[in-house]
Amino acid sequence: MAYNIKTVNRDQIYLMPPSLQEWLPEKDMAWFIIDVVEQMDLTAYYRKYRGDGRGQEAYDPAMMIALLVYAYSNGIQSSRSIERLEEIKW
Repeated sequence: MAYNIKTVNRDQIYLMPPSLQEWLPEKDMAWFIIDVVEQMDLTAYYRKYRGDGRGQEAYDPAMMIALLVYAYSNGIQSSRSIERLEEIKW
């Protein structure tokens, strides 16, 4: 069954930086969190989405869970603060 979910392409080439692999160091905690989330059983989350392709695309639940775990592990728990993470300089 196909879900109407925006796909995550971590190999996508960007203008700046050239790729996600060059942006984050190999041992960055983000890579560890991504690996952990990939091993989780998220079928219950995916079942909530429509399989007929109707409606607007949703963000991939695995990506959203990884984002939450990363933010929480850095002490950021407010949804508004998480939304503004792009503006925060680590």
